[in-house]
Amino acid sequence: MARGDGINRTSARNMRMTTDKIINAQGHNEREKDSYVNQDIVPERRNMNVHFKTPTDSYTAMFDQMVADGIISTRGLKAGAEKFGELIFDVNSAYFYNNGGYDFAKKFYADAYQAAIKIVGGEQYILSAVMHADERNRAMSEALGQDVYHYHLHVVYIPVVEKEIRWSKRCKDEALRGTVKERIIQVSMSKKWDSKPALDENGLELRSKSGKPILKKSYSVLQDDFFNHMRAAGYSDIERGERGSSEEHLTVTQFKVEREQERLADLTEQTQQKEAEAAALDKKIEKVRQQKVDIESIDKIEAKPMMLSPTKVSIDKSEYETLANAAKKYYAQEKRESKLQKMLDAANKLISELKAQIASLTDELFKYKSVRNKLNSIGLERENEELRRKTRQYESVIDKHKLWHLFGVDHSKEQARDDSR
Repeated sequence: MARGDGINRTSARNMRMTTDKIINAQGHNEREKDSYVNQDIVPERRNMNVHFKTPTDSYTAMFDQMVADGIISTRGLKAGAEKFGELIFDVNSAYFYNNGGYDFAKKFYADAYQAAIKIVGGEQYILSAVMHADERNRAMSEALGQDVYHYHLHVVYIPVVEKEIRWSKRCKDEALRGTVKERIIQVSMSKKWDSKPALDENGLELRSKSGKPILKKSYSVLQDDFFNHMRAAGYSDIERGERGSSEEHLTVTQFKVEREQERLADLTEQTQQKEAEAAALDKKIEKVRQQKVDIESIDKIEAKPMMLSPTKVSIDKSEYETLANAAKKYYAQEKRESKLQKMLDAANKLISELKAQIASLTDELFKYKSVRNKLNSIGLERENEELRRKTRQYESVIDKHKLWHLFGVDHSKEQARDDSR
């Protein structure tokens, strides 16, 4: 994330996803949608997105196939569990703009993909890895008067750990009890991202005063792993995202806003379809309503046959049956209309709740951005230039004093001579 201080910081985040959420993520990552909530996506640049690993099928189908092939195991996995993960690697847009843009970004994220393979535990557990090159950085583009794109990498993977299955105490063979029966590759998001013990400079576990191990959060470990890998790959001009700062939260908040906006767009589209169906149904109902009055008059005729002369009944039996059938259709459609209205009400209620959530997240995002924007990049640059100028003056004076000392020159006389000039 850019902070306006000229430092290029790495950012890595891990998203935990259920089957429902991964379907939406696939539509975004693989650019399968016809339209997007994010207005900065430029469809004409879609072919510039780079796959470092191309999915062979849908994410869920690939998962099921790996289970069927025995590559992974869902043993012990609860219904609705988070079976998928998504790593998103990022550096501020200015970093790529200043280093060559698109071609530099491809090289950078090719190296970042190798970091992802290590973090995940093997390329076989990665379903898709794609660098997006079609998202425009609106703020930089407007400031520079030319299009600037925000390059970042999405890596969708299956979180797995190796688990030992041991023979139970009920095993008939006493020699086998407690020994390893088999090893499985278990799908487990919680075990994959559990906290790790913090180590000192000698590689020993750090402990608290009470003797308990000090744990390092998995999110912090992820940041370290990504940064250290990229530094080792030769990118010496980047820094790790700050520990304990609001940057990590800001990045996640932005992502949440995007995801909730996409979900809202999908629900809005579904609601519009339902409304169209309701409108078509209304037209049919209106036709039946026109016949309802005639049907009711027939009912009155049947109820009081002696009050009217037979000659006044102007419809025959076949016409009556036609109207009666129309009435049945009307009442059936009326029930469908009522059910549809309930569905529309529920959808509208959900949309209202989502709008409220997005408003809250957007407000939170605005607060963080307002703090960040206080660090005006132009003002900081001027201040930095002034400090650099003063530093050069001090360095010049220091160099002079070093030379005077080296040649045994009287400092006070030389200083007076400089002052007189």
